[in-house]
Amino acid sequence: MITKLPLARTVVTAILIAAALLSFSACQKKSASPEVMARVDRREITRAEVQKYFENQTAGAPQAPSGEQANSLRLSILRQLIDDEILMQRAEKLGLLATDEEVNRKLNEIKAPYTQEEFNKRLQEKKITLDDFKHDLRRSLTVEKVLNREITSKINISDQDISSYYNAHKAEFNLIEPQYHLAHILVTSAPNPQVHNLKNDKARNEAEARKKIQMLVNRLDSGEDFATLAMNYSEDPETAGTGGDLGFTPESSLKGTDPATRDAITKLKPGQYSGIIPVVNPTTHQLFGYRIVKLIAKEPAGQRDLNDPRVQQAIREQLRDRREQLLKAAFYEVIRDQAKVENFYAEQILNQAGK
Repeated sequence: MITKLPLARTVVTAILIAAALLSFSACQKKSASPEVMARVDRREITRAEVQKYFENQTAGAPQAPSGEQANSLRLSILRQLIDDEILMQRAEKLGLLATDEEVNRKLNEIKAPYTQEEFNKRLQEKKITLDDFKHDLRRSLTVEKVLNREITSKINISDQDISSYYNAHKAEFNLIEPQYHLAHILVTSAPNPQVHNLKNDKARNEAEARKKIQMLVNRLDSGEDFATLAMNYSEDPETAGTGGDLGFTPESSLKGTDPATRDAITKLKPGQYSGIIPVVNPTTHQLFGYRIVKLIAKEPAGQRDLNDPRVQQAIREQLRDRREQLLKAAFYEVIRDQAKVENFYAEQILNQAGK
């Protein structure tokens, strides 16, 4: 019995210590304030922070989401904030945090198309302050630097990779019909659509639209660059930033366009641009605005050879994008496993299930 007592005491002591540790751990977890939705290592993500992005993402919606839809959106926002915080902490260890100079330079690039008053109005519409915006910029620039170091800079697409892909997908490069590479400059007569061109220039009515499109034709006729004019003045928010580039359009797809545009395009030679083309709303048959279309290139039908630089570039970009997405997905899984993450909001949703 004398030899067994110390062992018994040791077992009891160990049990008591383990129970105390478990109790302490549980208290630590429960000690999180109701205003804390998650914790990444020692950094807390608050309910106010999540709500700010929730309001930002739902700003302008006819009706804010509620119930399960709102919970789902908040959960998604929280997951993104958790991932960003993991990367921010990694960036701090690697010395990759975005500097004030980098943040201010990016801020000036974003502000360039707007007056100060217009930019402030956009911030108000998104329900964020300038400090919020700069905070988000710093985080996005930092995340980009980390991903570039850990992922993008390590991707190498070899000539053999390109050749192997081409041989396995040769049919993809056999055009069954001619392709038209088009660009356009669009001017609308609608009074209040959003404008994203560099000059922040918008025609407010039909008379201004006709005057503006004629001015653009005159400047093109004087030798000015089509893409530059599109970036400065086009009112198509989807293409103004890329010089009006519409990409490639199969010949058969031209049949679905309005007759005026189709007739103008088929008469163009590569490098030429059309005259002024009226744009009519197909539903109401009312005049919507005017456009000028440029034919950048016309690709004949037939098999594209591997030696074609455009084929090689297309394959390289596609393989790079695929590899980057795969590596990013794997990278996020690894860093999540390495981090200590407590998602109190997710636990709350689970605990409330069925109640």
